[in-house]
Amino acid sequence: MMPFEALAFDPAKGAVKGSREHRLTGCGGERNVLRETALREGEMDARDLFLSQHTFIHSAAVGGNKMSAAERTFSGLTDEQMRVRPREDLNSLAWLLWHIARVEDAMVNRVLAGRPQVLDDAWMKRLAISRRDFGTGMTSAEVTELTRQIDVGALREYRDAVGHRTREIVGAFRPDDWEGTVQAAGLERAAAEQAFGARTEGMVTAFSGRPRAMVLSGIALFHPSGHLGEAITVRSAGGFGTGI
Repeated sequence: MMPFEALAFDPAKGAVKGSREHRLTGCGGERNVLRETALREGEMDARDLFLSQHTFIHSAAVGGNKMSAAERTFSGLTDEQMRVRPREDLNSLAWLLWHIARVEDAMVNRVLAGRPQVLDDAWMKRLAISRRDFGTGMTSAEVTELTRQIDVGALREYRDAVGHRTREIVGAFRPDDWEGTVQAAGLERAAAEQAFGARTEGMVTAFSGRPRAMVLSGIALFHPSGHLGEAITVRSAGGFGTGI
């Protein structure tokens, strides 16, 4: 398996960067790996690739990867360390874990799959918070308040529950489930449930009509990967190591 950063969907062609398919299609290739049932014998299909990469950004409880970036970043820390904000311009690890969980939950379940969010399985009470959005646009004071309030143990369990649900959904994908674009109706469903907070209009406008495969990989793989990098900065500034 190639490193996470080197093996990824090519948004322009749908091919898998670094794979033989990507090298053969080149810039003018017609074949789209996301539209095929499988690649050549011995190569993984889009579903297998996604599920493999998904293990890197979730805990071992979700994907079985004991060396995942999520394990190295969030495991072994106390609740107090998870709540630390080393500087006002940095989020806490608790906030980051909540944010990436909420984005994956709302976008994969409500928008792409048309299913209820994991959050609606009584998680708000367990998390001890009242917000249904995913935090984009929050003030520094709001970040501090959510960090103080949230039940960190329940948060870890919620993040795992979201990961398991995503794997259930993608694991059942047929080839045509990668096809098509994000529909405004799905975004409006999530917006009606206050998933987007103050950024509702921008989210509906920005994501309507985007390719489903691109949004799925962007939301469930690349978005959390970026925030895991941010979490390393928070750990370092907080004085409890980088986790690497």
